[in-house]
Amino acid sequence: MSFGALARPAIDGSRFFLVDYLPTFAAGLLLTVLVWAGAPGPHLDFDRAWHTAADLGIGELTLAATALLLAAMLGRPLQLAVVRLLEGRWPGVLRPLRRLSCSRQQKLRRSLAAAAALPDANVDISPARTQAIGAAGARLRRRFPQEGLELPTALGNALAAMEATAGDAYGYDAVTAWPRLYPVLGDRMRAIVDDQRNSLDAAARLSATMAATALAAAALLARSHWWLLLAAVPLVISRVAYLGAVQAALAYGRAVESAFDLHRFDLLTALHLPLPADSAAERRTAAQLSDAWLQGVEFDTQYRHG
Repeated sequence: MSFGALARPAIDGSRFFLVDYLPTFAAGLLLTVLVWAGAPGPHLDFDRAWHTAADLGIGELTLAATALLLAAMLGRPLQLAVVRLLEGRWPGVLRPLRRLSCSRQQKLRRSLAAAAALPDANVDISPARTQAIGAAGARLRRRFPQEGLELPTALGNALAAMEATAGDAYGYDAVTAWPRLYPVLGDRMRAIVDDQRNSLDAAARLSATMAATALAAAALLARSHWWLLLAAVPLVISRVAYLGAVQAALAYGRAVESAFDLHRFDLLTALHLPLPADSAAERRTAAQLSDAWLQGVEFDTQYRHG
């Protein structure tokens, strides 16, 4: 199960507007303007599109807003599928493309691993070189899972790296522990996590929506000669939004790691389990809990109430 499917923020007005409605509105507006300008057809007249928009009545505007709202609501259940698609979790028919993309990501990982490799112990390195090696190591840890587990896309690898590292220092399996940890987060920590997750989902939805819009625009402009280049506008927006989604995933990963750092003992308290005396005891308890949640493995423990 993907980490991205778990413990997502509750749906509220601001999240619905940012993640669901705004990308739908942008796509609908762009395609509608093209149709008003004369697409599909050999000639476009954007003055006509402007006059058509200016002549709309209250009833027509209300109908358009309702249609966009309905489209946004229908697209909301597809958010997880959108993120998984951008992660590179593609169907078998795209296996050749998946192999090619994975090969590219593996080369990027090896290059970053080489930059993060420490020289021989008897080789003196400058402080600047030491900082560069440390920075490369941090990027490697946050951008890629361990070697052999790479996904075809940068977004997928950033989220996979988060799954592997969040809570790992304390013995937790992040994917199984996060749905239990999220409800016990403090208000400030939950607000930070939710904000980063909303940014990730909004950028991912905008990227996917604009990619689909580029295809629709290309179909509408197929007979419009040089106007076909307008289909590149949503394509560029899609690419920029995807890069934003990768950065949002990195920030989301840092927020989730911070949540484990600050609230893992709140999870044990909520489970009525004794707090560990040292890090070794903590890792044993976390491993037992992760096995119980993931595989149903039973373990004996003493509860602490009150």
